[in-house]
Amino acid sequence: MQLCKKWPIGVCSWSFQKDIPEVGSVMTALGLEHINLAIAPALGVGGDAYLNAVKAQNWTISAGMINFDYEDYTTLDAIRRTGGIAPDEHWPASGEAFARAAEITKELGSDYIACHVGFLDHTDEVYAKKFYERVRYLGDAAADAGVALLMETGQESAEELERFIETLNHDSVFINFDPANMILYNKDDPLSAIKRLAPWVKHVHIKDGIRTETPGEWGEEVVWGEGDVNAFAFLKALEECGFEGCVAVERENGDQRVADIATAVRRLKTF
Repeated sequence: MQLCKKWPIGVCSWSFQKDIPEVGSVMTALGLEHINLAIAPALGVGGDAYLNAVKAQNWTISAGMINFDYEDYTTLDAIRRTGGIAPDEHWPASGEAFARAAEITKELGSDYIACHVGFLDHTDEVYAKKFYERVRYLGDAAADAGVALLMETGQESAEELERFIETLNHDSVFINFDPANMILYNKDDPLSAIKRLAPWVKHVHIKDGIRTETPGEWGEEVVWGEGDVNAFAFLKALEECGFEGCVAVERENGDQRVADIATAVRRLKTF
């Protein structure tokens, strides 16, 4: 097992853009045993075959991950409208899909299921009330399945997420911390954010990015260690916060993802 200091190194299955046997071959070559696994493919046609392929691998599932096919990441405005469980036209179906994904995640032996739940907005009282109710539903569904929900960071400031999670006060709702998302969404600084949110962080994505200079536009995702996250300082802060979970490499951009993931793994090992 590859270790970064005391943390197991994993990878996000969707980063490879390959089927499960191919992902398994690459992970073996990289010496990785932990994976943050996409659960959505298990919910549709061919879901049983997908799960059988996963079970044939000798993996530790660090967390499941559920996304929704209606989400539109083309622009910041588009994902604000369509992200997570916020769109009314897809609720309660999105909540029911999450509940099934949580059950599958437990069946695969993991304790956590991550999700971009959508944008937090405390300035709109009606929206905020709806959002609290829906995330509470997800937390309850996760608890019923025997897992916990990991809200992924980035679409809001650390202060706003802290306020939300403290107000929600749910025993099965925690955080998957993605430092690059805070830069890509231009919402916060990862170093100060991890210190604020550390009590709830159970899983971390290893991803880097460059902050945009144009308000309202995406930042640019780059190879780990080559962006504005300040990779070494971030890992040091993570260590100082007492983090004990998995660090999972995520790469969602570029046309040489396997090589980029390998670079990230190599750099993590030198920390």
